[in-house]
Amino acid sequence: MPKNITIIGAGIVGIATASYLRRDGHEVTVVDMRPPGEYTSFGNAGILSPGSCVPQALPGVLSKVPGYLSDPLGPLAIRPAHFIKALPWFLRLVLASRRSRVEQIADALRPLLQQTFEAYAPLVEHAKVSDLIRQTGYTVAYSSRAAFERDALPWQLRRERGVLIEELDRDGIAEKVPQLGNGYEVGLFLPEQGFVRNPERLTKALATRLQQDGGRILQRKVLDIEIGPDGPRALVTDAGNLAVETLIICAGSHSNEFTAKFGDKVPLEAERGYHVTYSDPSVTLPMPVFLPQYKVFVTPMEMGLRIAGQSEFAGNGAEPNYGRADVLEKQMQQIFPGISGVDATKWMGRRPSMPDSLPVIGPASRLPNVYYAFGHGHIGLCGGAPSGRALADLIAGRTPTVDLQPFRVTRF
Repeated sequence: MPKNITIIGAGIVGIATASYLRRDGHEVTVVDMRPPGEYTSFGNAGILSPGSCVPQALPGVLSKVPGYLSDPLGPLAIRPAHFIKALPWFLRLVLASRRSRVEQIADALRPLLQQTFEAYAPLVEHAKVSDLIRQTGYTVAYSSRAAFERDALPWQLRRERGVLIEELDRDGIAEKVPQLGNGYEVGLFLPEQGFVRNPERLTKALATRLQQDGGRILQRKVLDIEIGPDGPRALVTDAGNLAVETLIICAGSHSNEFTAKFGDKVPLEAERGYHVTYSDPSVTLPMPVFLPQYKVFVTPMEMGLRIAGQSEFAGNGAEPNYGRADVLEKQMQQIFPGISGVDATKWMGRRPSMPDSLPVIGPASRLPNVYYAFGHGHIGLCGGAPSGRALADLIAGRTPTVDLQPFRVTRF
C-alpha cells in the first residue's frame, strides 16, 4: 500500500532512497536546506567500489595514530578543541579494530556494496545519465614491496570475500596507468571497481528525474520535529510546518541530531575530507588511482582531475582548514610533477562516519514510522543506491537482498 514518505537529506543516499521509494508508487518528499548534491555528495572522490568491505580501523591502528598526527603531510588531523568530545568515538573505533570484529564488519559490508553497480543501473538509466558511471577498475600503486607487504591484511580480507585483485609489477603499473611513471614497485588492479565522472551531477540528475516522476524536493531548514504518541507528525521548518506520516533520516553527519529525538543515540562523527580539482591538469588518467602512501585517490572526472583524501576531526560547525587541501596539492605535485594548478579548486566535506565503519540502515528502535539510512562514512557513494533499495524493500514488506541486521541502530 502506497505511503506518504518524507526524507530529511538530499545527498546521494537520500535521493537514491527517494528514487527507489517513488518507483514503488509512494508519495515522496525530500527536505534539505541545500539543493540536492551540494553538501558532502558534491566533492567525494567519485569511487564506486564494490570491494570496499574493509573497515577504516584495522588491528594496530592505535599505534599508527601518533605518526599520522605528527606528520604535517599525514592523512589524519584532530582539532585540539574537539578532541575530548570525539574521544568516546575513537575508543569505539579502537574496539572495532579487533581482528574478530574486523572480519564481521567485512562480512556485513561486502554483500551491501557488491550490489553497487546493479543498484545504480535502473536509476541512472531512468535519469538518462548512464554515461556518468564507468566500471574501469582502479589501480593501486606502492613505491616499495615492503609497503605493500605491510598492507597485507586489507587485501587478504577483500580476496577472502571474492573481490578480484590482480598483482602488478613495475611494467604492469606502467601499462595500466603510464602517467604514473616508473617510481612504483608493486601495484594492484581491481577490475570490478569504477567511478562516477561527476558525483554532483549524478545526484542532481536523479533528483530531477524524481521530480519529473512526481516526487517533491523542498529546500527548507528543519528546525525541529513534532512528535506525537505514535511518532513524528510534523517537521518544523523555516518555511512553516510540514506534516509527516513516515519519516526517513538521511541527513549525513547531522543525522544523530534527529535520531536523538527518537531515543536513538548514535556515535556519529563528521569526518572531514578535502579535495583539490584541477580543471586543466595536462594529465589524463584512464582510471582512478589509489596511492596508499598518501591514502588518497586521484580520479579522472568530466571537470578535470581530482585528488581526494584526508581525515580531519573538528565537528560539524568548525570552519574548513584549507591547509589540509594544501597537503593534497603537495602530494599531487609528488605524484605528477609539474601538474598545472591553474584554476584548481579546493573543497571540504563532512563524511558521516560511524566508529565501526557500518552505516545505519533500517527502522528506528521505538517508533514504527521512522527509518534510517546514514553513517556511510567513506562509502556513501558506493552504498547510496544499495541502501536506498534495501530500505524501499523493507518499507514495502519485501525481504531485502542484503541482511540489515548488522546495520541496526541498536547495535550500540
